Amino acid sequence: IRAELGREVVLVEISTEGDTNTSAPLASLGGTGVFVSALREALLAGEVDLVVHSLKDLPTLPADGITLAATPPREDPRDVLVARDGLTLGELPSGSRVGTGSPRRAAQLAALGLEVDIVDVRGNVDTRIRKVRDGEYDAVLLARAGLARLGRLGDVAEVIDPQQILPAAGQGALAVECRSVDTDLVALLSRLDDAPTRAAVTAERSLLGALEAGCAAPVAAHATVIGGELRLVARVVAVDGSRQVQMADAAAPAESGATALG
Repeated sequence: IRAELGREVVLVEISTEGDTNTSAPLASLGGTGVFVSALREALLAGEVDLVVHSLKDLPTLPADGITLAATPPREDPRDVLVARDGLTLGELPSGSRVGTGSPRRAAQLAALGLEVDIVDVRGNVDTRIRKVRDGEYDAVLLARAGLARLGRLGDVAEVIDPQQILPAAGQGALAVECRSVDTDLVALLSRLDDAPTRAAVTAERSLLGALEAGCAAPVAAHATVIGGELRLVARVVAVDGSRQVQMADAAAPAESGATALG
């Protein structure tokens, strides 16, 4: 905002339920909204003027009084593997402990039939990588975007092909929200919006909405705008990886087309 819009900002750090409760699996916390609610409450209470989320954490239903003002250009949405000795997925020995807090990643990893032990892991990026360095886990699956923003891409052993593990809806994208009544701020922040990113995440989130699925569900979706066409691939996987359904389709990248595509 400072660089693109020339506006000074004061950073206010807010801890969410998903940040503070790192002992329970995400699915047991209810999934949807655990990383979002505290920020939205601060926004509506007037404690802050805008909030920035990881877009994949955003519930699909609209929030009263809040506008999604901008989706800036998206980072690479793929998942990555951080592993001991720089091993790739295919090189992990049978019985290796692979950590992930995502049912989507766990289900797709199980579907690959690699004979690894999939274990739940919570905590921030540093905590998860440290568990590999300390030998508690042989590897962890993480979002590449988070590592890129933290300058930790040097820890990546492998960037996972989406044909193996498809990303989460909205992964790699940010969501900038503000109060709907602050129309001048809505207009200002809209200058940060990236049209291809907005089209892609609209399609992905429309799919989640149609399935009534949140981050606790093993649902994956990835949309791209290529040559003026919006393409969406979506996958639903059984929790144990035993079955999966995948579909792909394309549409015009306008908002109505993106929503219908999802």
